[in-house]
Amino acid sequence: MDSNQSNDSIEDIFDSSLNLEETHFKEGYDEGYNHGLNTGKEEARQVGLKTGFETGEELGFYKGCVDVWNSVIRVDPNRLSARVQKGIKQMEELIEKYPAIDPEDESVQEIMEALRLKFRVLRAALGMKLDYNGYPKPKDIEF
Repeated sequence: MDSNQSNDSIEDIFDSSLNLEETHFKEGYDEGYNHGLNTGKEEARQVGLKTGFETGEELGFYKGCVDVWNSVIRVDPNRLSARVQKGIKQMEELIEKYPAIDPEDESVQEIMEALRLKFRVLRAALGMKLDYNGYPKPKDIEF
């Protein structure tokens, strides 16, 4: 073995020792990044499921109200004023217009806000004390 080869191997040993901290830092960063990426995807999925469920639940509540009000109109067409009947029809159209299949549609928030507003107007016009408060928490349910 000549002296150039032994000097190169000694330098390689020192280089790897000097770069040890940088190597470990990069490995740790890469592992943390990959773990965070996977964890973030799962957390985003869970948040998406929860938000989707809550939105569907609220839409179902409004649809149920519209169905009941339409039943009242079928049984007694003169029971509700023309203005209230028009509001019910508008609310029904908003529910049908909601883009359930395309969650990235930009009109989602606008439609939900319009539904909430229309519900409040109808509730006031009918003199009802009905609110959508979301799904009841287990501690709020009594048997």
